[in-house]
Amino acid sequence: MNIDLSGRRALVSGSNQGIGLAIATELARAGAAVVVNGRGKGRTEQAAATITDQLPDAQVTVVAADLSTADGTAELHEQVPEVDILVNNLGIFGAKPVLEVDDEEWRRYFDVNVLSAVRLTRTYLPGMMDRGWGRVMNIASDSAVVIPVEMVHYGMTKTALLAVSRGFAKAAAGSGVTVNSVIVGPTHTPGVETFVSELVGEDLPWDEAQRRFMREHRPDSLIQRLIEPAEIGAIVVYLGSEYASATTGGAVRADGGYVDSILP
Repeated sequence: MNIDLSGRRALVSGSNQGIGLAIATELARAGAAVVVNGRGKGRTEQAAATITDQLPDAQVTVVAADLSTADGTAELHEQVPEVDILVNNLGIFGAKPVLEVDDEEWRRYFDVNVLSAVRLTRTYLPGMMDRGWGRVMNIASDSAVVIPVEMVHYGMTKTALLAVSRGFAKAAAGSGVTVNSVIVGPTHTPGVETFVSELVGEDLPWDEAQRRFMREHRPDSLIQRLIEPAEIGAIVVYLGSEYASATTGGAVRADGGYVDSILP
């Protein structure tokens, strides 16, 4: 299978680090012109340089904007009026006992993790439908299905993204546009390294800390390791291609077998 996304423009929200940067890199590797996004200009330009260092011929556009706000989305849309592939990756996470999460934090998680995706989809989906082709992907998590006791507020937002994906897929029915969510399992990113340290301690060597984290906090993983971000990027590239034209309204799992279910 040779996936060629030449001629397609892809926007990945929150792509100046971690999974988002890996997704943008893999889309660029497949030939798409990519829009890299983050709140800060310097960090986002550095992320774009990371892509072009690996792929000198890549077409990379940098848009620094806070997409958790309506103003930031409007600023992005002004600079990038149309996209063919939209990947709603922007998200925040952290551990906190659910009884200690106040109203403001519930709203902040919803605004960043859910409403940003809804707003971007509402912005770009109509153009895709008019052109008769497009791909929208919402990056969800195993936490959408297996709510972690230490991150109920985060898991709630990822469950919402599954519903949002299904709903927008119905709105785009018959248009040639697909909308899906990607259920991501525990993935090796700098943020997750910090999260692991918070749960198992900072004194352990990384390999031992990772094994202990998986054993104690994610014991149902079938691959028994953290997923590498490029593995998530590969799933997104496939879903963004012509080959995935019959896959829509679904929750595609890239979770290492963590979710103990045949279906999401």
